[in-house]
Amino acid sequence: MIAVVALYGFAPLPDSAERVAPLHDLCAAQGVRGTLLVAAEGINGTIAGPSEGVAAVVAAIRGWPGLGGLEVKHSAAAAMPFHRLKVRLKAEIVTMGLPDVDVTRGGAYVAPADWNALIDDPATIVIDTRNDYEVAVGSFAGAINPATTSFRDFPGWFRANRDALFAGREGARVAMFCTGGIRCEKATAFLKAEGVDQVFHLQGGILKYLEDVPADASRWQGECFVFDERVALGHGLEPGTHALCRGCRMPVSAADRAAPLYVEGVACPACAGTRDAGQRAGAAERHRQAALAAARGQVHIGGRCAFVHATEMVTSP
Repeated sequence: MIAVVALYGFAPLPDSAERVAPLHDLCAAQGVRGTLLVAAEGINGTIAGPSEGVAAVVAAIRGWPGLGGLEVKHSAAAAMPFHRLKVRLKAEIVTMGLPDVDVTRGGAYVAPADWNALIDDPATIVIDTRNDYEVAVGSFAGAINPATTSFRDFPGWFRANRDALFAGREGARVAMFCTGGIRCEKATAFLKAEGVDQVFHLQGGILKYLEDVPADASRWQGECFVFDERVALGHGLEPGTHALCRGCRMPVSAADRAAPLYVEGVACPACAGTRDAGQRAGAAERHRQAALAAARGQVHIGGRCAFVHATEMVTSP
């Protein structure tokens, strides 16, 4: 099995630019792949590789100033979920477009064991801070879907809908969640800066909830989209049922794969009408080459490109 680790931590790193190359070299030497984003505000990413190699990288990052308490979530994969290693310098480790938001003044953490009680309270406003394609795969029952296509859209969505959200329940508690917790770190800090006092977020994110809370006690419906070749995970962090459309890089359910518009490796019902004959032919050839490579026990990178937005990278990978 391949060890997979999703990690993030906010800490002042004024020398962030100087940390990128040594971290890349360490990952490469340990046989670790994935994406790590480094910024003056901290680090975020998902990596995979031999358990000893992944542990060495995590230990090194925990040695950085202020990152001894690095948030880390462990899982496993039957095959390497990443083809490449990327360690990049960024302005933000998760892009909200508001780099001045003070994440040290965010909302209160709620442990997975206490989350049900909070969101079961009808006085609590529950908001899913992820993007629309993620929410479509699964979410908590009754959570509000902002229907955003990028985390950059969240501040604008909240400002535009604030009055409606709090109409008749001024001072209500707000509970927010995301895949691994990092987006909620910023989202709750943003709401606090906007004057919302009672703001809470799920500690460790959806992945920690699915790991800790038994399925028969869960309020989660569906699966959790993750930003690697596993596509989605269920309770106990078991592999989900979704696949990845190679045409639009979106998650595809079992029902969508049974639809007439789905062509493996080429298009799915969501993108079938947007791809011309040339694009479809190119995708079909990539899929054919990937199948031939698989038969030889090899990996065809162009045919198995993971869906990853670096600016949306979460601790879930």
